[in-house]
Amino acid sequence: MAIDWMKRAERTPASGEAETRARVEEMLADIEAGGEGAARRYAEELDGWSGDIVVSSEAIARAESELSAQARDDIRFAWERVRRFAEAQRASLAEFETELSPGLVAGQRLIPVETAGCYVPGGRYAHIASAIMSVTTAKTAGVANVIACSPPRREGGVHPAILYTAHLCGADTVLALGGVQGVAALAFGLFTGHAADLIVGPGNRFVAEAKRILFGRVGIDLFAGPTEILVIADGEADPDLVACDLVSQAEHGPDSPAWLVSTSQVLAREVMARIDRFVARLEEPNRSAAAAAWRDYGEVAVAGSREEAAALSDAYAPEHLEVHAADPDWWLARLRNYGSLFLGEETTVTYGDKAAGPNHILPTRGAARYTGGLSVGKFIKTVTWQRMTREANREVGAASARISRAEGMQGHALAGDDRLHKYFPEESFRLEG
Repeated sequence: MAIDWMKRAERTPASGEAETRARVEEMLADIEAGGEGAARRYAEELDGWSGDIVVSSEAIARAESELSAQARDDIRFAWERVRRFAEAQRASLAEFETELSPGLVAGQRLIPVETAGCYVPGGRYAHIASAIMSVTTAKTAGVANVIACSPPRREGGVHPAILYTAHLCGADTVLALGGVQGVAALAFGLFTGHAADLIVGPGNRFVAEAKRILFGRVGIDLFAGPTEILVIADGEADPDLVACDLVSQAEHGPDSPAWLVSTSQVLAREVMARIDRFVARLEEPNRSAAAAAWRDYGEVAVAGSREEAAALSDAYAPEHLEVHAADPDWWLARLRNYGSLFLGEETTVTYGDKAAGPNHILPTRGAARYTGGLSVGKFIKTVTWQRMTREANREVGAASARISRAEGMQGHALAGDDRLHKYFPEESFRLEG
């Protein structure tokens, strides 16, 4: 059976890319040339912020006092689970050495980057969880210098919950900067003197484009676009929960795709019939954002079998993938392309986004075909080393010289020749193929 499309998206996440790229390139060039002064100017123009860029310890202490005990407890609850998961990831990585042939020993070292920049969104929403996910993971990886930046509010600076969270999770410095100017400050080392080796964290399309343009000059976690959700649901799924979860992700913004793949046309129709009602439960601006996202980017497909549903899901390679279907172990074994997988109606993207433990900074726009999300390993360089005795040069040196000559690389061949002549002056070697 072919896929039955009950709703197709009118737009794609690539819509408007060219204009975004041009604006971001202009801003990055301006900030690199103008330094801290240019970054301050953008902060005032775009965020109405003329206060301190480097957040003081006094401001962080005030932020903590502004939060209720319950809020602090909830943040710590999430932090502890994210930290424990990150610690388990770190424990799964190992250094080693092995003797590849007599006298030739090679190995692997795990070295954290020196400086990490963590972008924490704070415009439409205060992304407390993003501070937990990025800063905690960097610190658990062993990063020496973690700089967080987040957009300031027009009057109050960085949201107090974000400040408290970044400090709790171990940020060494917090900058009151958002958008392109925040990413630029991290990349160029403005206000701290520490240029980031790696910049991580979600953001709007301008933040994502700034990271993409700077990639290569600095490392980034992944190429990110608007957040996505795909739900696979069979005929026994609860249409209310499916609709709720689709809408819950669509509220991120008007360009956030929400996709449903079902093996039941009846279930698909029931979910579609509920979307408007679940959107209407939201207050503004969330309601308008979710409505626009579903209208322009929502899709509903009916597959003839669970194998077809799994294949279609893998083609989407969604950031978040929920499975509301029987036999979760089958889906776990079969599905290949996703940022994070949520099995059964008992879990939801909301839990993963906020407090469950696995990282919520995940690949979008099909990138889950080739990468996973943010992890401890992203902050750690896996580097190799080797050591060799003179005796081991007999085989490796001669083989390397012959391969080099076959490639036409005489200089490489001579590096092997010279060692063999030095170490074994009385011997002759076959140095050509």
